[in-house]
Amino acid sequence: MRKLWLFLLTIFCSGCTTHSDVNSERLKSLPYHYSQFDMTLAWEIKQAGMETVVDGVAKNLRYAFMEGVEVWIAAVDAAGKTRARNVCFIPYQVKQDGIFPFSVKLPIPVEPGMVLKLTYKYKGSDGGDGGENWMQSFEWAVP
Repeated sequence: MRKLWLFLLTIFCSGCTTHSDVNSERLKSLPYHYSQFDMTLAWEIKQAGMETVVDGVAKNLRYAFMEGVEVWIAAVDAAGKTRARNVCFIPYQVKQDGIFPFSVKLPIPVEPGMVLKLTYKYKGSDGGDGGENWMQSFEWAVP
Protein backbone atom coordinates (compact mmCIF):
# COMPACT_ATOMS: atom_id res chain seq x y z
CA MET A 1 0.00 0.00 0.00
CA ARG A 2 2.80 2.40 0.88
CA LYS A 3 4.48 1.80 -2.49
CA LEU A 4 1.20 2.54 -4.26
CA TRP A 5 0.83 5.78 -2.29
CA LEU A 6 4.40 6.89 -3.19
CA PHE A 7 3.81 5.96 -6.83
CA LEU A 8 0.60 8.01 -7.01
CA LEU A 9 2.21 10.93 -5.20
CA THR A 10 5.07 10.91 -7.71
CA ILE A 11 2.65 10.91 -10.66
CA PHE A 12 0.47 13.71 -9.29
CA CYS A 13 3.38 15.92 -8.25
CA SER A 14 5.40 15.50 -11.43
CA GLY A 15 3.29 18.17 -13.12
CA CYS A 16 3.66 20.68 -10.30
CA THR A 17 6.54 22.64 -11.81
CA THR A 18 5.69 26.31 -11.51
CA HIS A 19 6.30 29.08 -14.02
CA SER A 20 8.85 30.51 -11.60
CA ASP A 21 10.82 27.27 -11.69
CA VAL A 22 10.92 27.40 -15.49
CA ASN A 23 12.20 30.98 -15.41
CA SER A 24 14.76 30.05 -12.76
CA GLU A 25 16.06 27.23 -14.95
CA ARG A 26 16.21 29.56 -17.95
CA LEU A 27 18.19 32.09 -15.89
CA LYS A 28 20.82 29.40 -15.31
CA SER A 29 20.79 27.80 -18.75
CA LEU A 30 20.53 30.62 -21.28
CA PRO A 31 23.86 31.27 -23.03
CA TYR A 32 24.41 35.00 -22.37
CA HIS A 33 24.41 36.75 -18.96
CA TYR A 34 24.80 40.16 -17.34
CA SER A 35 24.56 41.05 -13.67
CA GLN A 36 24.61 44.21 -11.56
CA PHE A 37 23.68 45.00 -7.96
CA ASP A 38 20.00 45.32 -8.82
CA MET A 39 19.24 42.88 -11.60
CA THR A 40 20.64 39.92 -13.46
CA LEU A 41 19.67 39.07 -17.02
CA ALA A 42 20.13 36.01 -19.23
CA TRP A 43 19.18 35.76 -22.89
CA GLU A 44 19.51 34.01 -26.19
CA ILE A 45 19.40 35.26 -29.77
CA LYS A 46 17.03 33.67 -32.28
CA GLN A 47 17.07 34.48 -35.98
CA ALA A 48 13.63 34.35 -37.60
CA GLY A 49 13.98 35.14 -41.29
CA MET A 50 14.81 38.83 -41.59
CA GLU A 51 14.13 39.43 -37.88
CA THR A 52 15.99 38.78 -34.66
CA VAL A 53 14.38 37.91 -31.34
CA VAL A 54 16.23 38.50 -28.08
CA ASP A 55 14.47 36.17 -25.68
CA GLY A 56 15.39 36.04 -22.01
CA VAL A 57 14.66 36.37 -18.32
CA ALA A 58 15.65 38.85 -15.63
CA LYS A 59 15.71 38.69 -11.82
CA ASN A 60 15.08 41.50 -9.33
CA LEU A 61 18.03 41.32 -6.92
CA ARG A 62 17.69 44.59 -5.03
CA TYR A 63 14.24 46.02 -4.31
CA ALA A 64 11.22 44.74 -2.37
CA PHE A 65 9.43 45.33 -5.65
CA MET A 66 9.99 46.83 -9.08
CA GLU A 67 7.30 48.23 -11.32
CA GLY A 68 7.19 49.81 -14.74
CA VAL A 69 10.04 47.58 -15.90
CA GLU A 70 11.19 48.17 -19.47
CA VAL A 71 13.89 46.25 -21.37
CA TRP A 72 15.17 48.20 -24.41
CA ILE A 73 17.49 46.68 -27.02
CA ALA A 74 19.20 48.52 -29.86
CA ALA A 75 21.28 46.88 -32.61
CA VAL A 76 24.31 48.94 -33.65
CA ASP A 77 26.40 48.12 -36.73
CA ALA A 78 30.22 48.25 -37.00
CA ALA A 79 30.04 51.89 -38.16
CA GLY A 80 28.24 52.86 -34.93
CA LYS A 81 24.85 53.41 -36.59
CA THR A 82 21.74 52.22 -34.74
CA ARG A 83 20.01 49.86 -37.17
CA ALA A 84 17.02 48.83 -35.03
CA ARG A 85 15.57 49.40 -31.58
CA ASN A 86 12.62 47.96 -29.68
CA VAL A 87 11.30 47.47 -26.15
CA CYS A 88 9.53 44.95 -23.94
CA PHE A 89 7.27 46.34 -21.22
CA ILE A 90 6.65 44.24 -18.11
CA PRO A 91 3.09 45.20 -17.07
CA TYR A 92 3.18 43.83 -13.52
CA GLN A 93 5.05 44.30 -10.26
CA VAL A 94 8.15 42.14 -9.77
CA LYS A 95 8.94 41.23 -6.16
CA GLN A 96 12.48 40.80 -4.84
CA ASP A 97 14.02 37.58 -6.18
CA GLY A 98 11.21 37.45 -8.74
CA ILE A 99 12.22 36.26 -12.19
CA PHE A 100 10.34 37.46 -15.24
CA PRO A 101 10.58 36.73 -18.98
CA PHE A 102 11.21 39.34 -21.66
CA SER A 103 11.30 39.20 -25.43
CA VAL A 104 12.37 41.92 -27.86
CA LYS A 105 11.93 41.59 -31.62
CA LEU A 106 14.27 43.54 -33.89
CA PRO A 107 13.20 43.94 -37.54
CA ILE A 108 16.68 43.11 -38.87
CA PRO A 109 18.98 40.09 -38.72
CA VAL A 110 21.83 40.77 -36.30
CA GLU A 111 25.23 39.65 -37.46
CA PRO A 112 28.53 38.87 -35.76
CA GLY A 113 30.41 42.09 -35.06
CA MET A 114 27.27 44.08 -34.32
CA VAL A 115 26.69 45.38 -30.80
CA LEU A 116 23.47 45.14 -28.85
CA LYS A 117 22.88 47.98 -26.40
CA LEU A 118 20.63 46.73 -23.64
CA THR A 119 18.94 49.17 -21.28
CA TYR A 120 16.60 48.34 -18.46
CA LYS A 121 14.48 50.86 -16.57
CA TYR A 122 12.16 50.54 -13.58
CA LYS A 123 10.85 52.15 -10.44
CA GLY A 124 12.18 50.25 -7.42
CA SER A 125 10.90 50.49 -3.88
CA ASP A 126 11.50 48.91 -0.49
CA GLY A 127 8.01 49.95 0.58
CA GLY A 128 6.76 53.28 1.86
CA ASP A 129 9.61 55.26 0.36
CA GLY A 130 7.92 56.47 -2.82
CA GLY A 131 10.34 54.48 -4.94
CA GLU A 132 13.34 55.35 -7.03
CA ASN A 133 13.55 55.51 -10.82
CA TRP A 134 16.58 53.67 -12.14
CA MET A 135 18.10 52.97 -15.53
CA GLN A 136 21.12 50.82 -16.39
CA SER A 137 22.72 50.22 -19.80
CA PHE A 138 25.39 47.92 -21.12
CA GLU A 139 26.74 46.77 -24.48
CA TRP A 140 27.14 43.22 -25.71
CA ALA A 141 29.03 42.21 -28.86
CA VAL A 142 27.20 39.67 -31.01
CA PRO A 143 29.49 36.63 -31.41
